[in-house]
Amino acid sequence: MSRVLVAALVITLGVAAHIEGAQDGPRPTAGASATVNVNSASVAQLEALPGIGRATAERIVEYRQKNGGFKKAEDLMNVQGIGEKSFLKLKPLVTVASTRTPAP
Repeated sequence: MSRVLVAALVITLGVAAHIEGAQDGPRPTAGASATVNVNSASVAQLEALPGIGRATAERIVEYRQKNGGFKKAEDLMNVQGIGEKSFLKLKPLVTVASTRTPAP
């Protein structure tokens, strides 16, 4: 095999592996522990999440206002536009920490 053909094959396999890995959804990078708290995030912060547009971000805020916040991450699937597939991409990127301050 010529060097050019081998180089082209290596590049093609590398690109294919990169594309295949990208389709698996978001992966938090090592050491990255930043998550978005869906109980306190702004619409703009929610929009930064994969698959969340302005309308869905606004529905998330509306849901938490009407229901007193999210109790668990899975509650996101109660928001129109977020199904199981979308939720599975979001799960490692969100938290539902309480926004209430403890009583003194």
